[in-house]
Amino acid sequence: MSMVPSLSPHNREKLLDALGDAQRIGMLGDRSLNDVIDHSLAFVVTLPETVRTVVDLGSGGGDPGLVIAAARPEILTTLVDRRAKRTDLLTRLVGRMGFQSHVEVLEIDVALLPQRFPGRTWDAVTSRGFGSPAYTAQHAAPLLSTGGLLIVSEPPGSDGVRWRDPEVEATGLKWREVLHGVAVLQKS
Repeated sequence: MSMVPSLSPHNREKLLDALGDAQRIGMLGDRSLNDVIDHSLAFVVTLPETVRTVVDLGSGGGDPGLVIAAARPEILTTLVDRRAKRTDLLTRLVGRMGFQSHVEVLEIDVALLPQRFPGRTWDAVTSRGFGSPAYTAQHAAPLLSTGGLLIVSEPPGSDGVRWRDPEVEATGLKWREVLHGVAVLQKS
């Protein structure tokens, strides 16, 4: 797995400012923003150094997508949400943070991504709370390159058993582990 993520104090401040905007308009709940960032760093830790492209499903207020972009600027990060209000905010935040060179924002239903971008795949798919395991796997699998990873936030104390399900396995995703509070599955 990857190196220990590092955020410069400057990037942490930029994230606190950006995620604060998302939180003020109800897109991130009321958790401490430092806790939000620290949890999102679990996604960063889990991404192998070889990953060059990530798509974040249901990006909402930018958690974990913006944190990945801040910690790993060598990765082209795609933030996807179907709601214009959210993608408008994400586009403004990406511009304000100066991430335009390595972050794209798409307003689209995830189910339509393979049709809109035929043949395009990503090295990793991330999601903080997109849907049930079967629903998430069904929509993530077509977006992943062979060997790509699905990395999804898990409830505290989870052992990931909910991902070891025939419906998930039918998508070609194989359970690997829970690491730092995120479930990791790999496309075969």
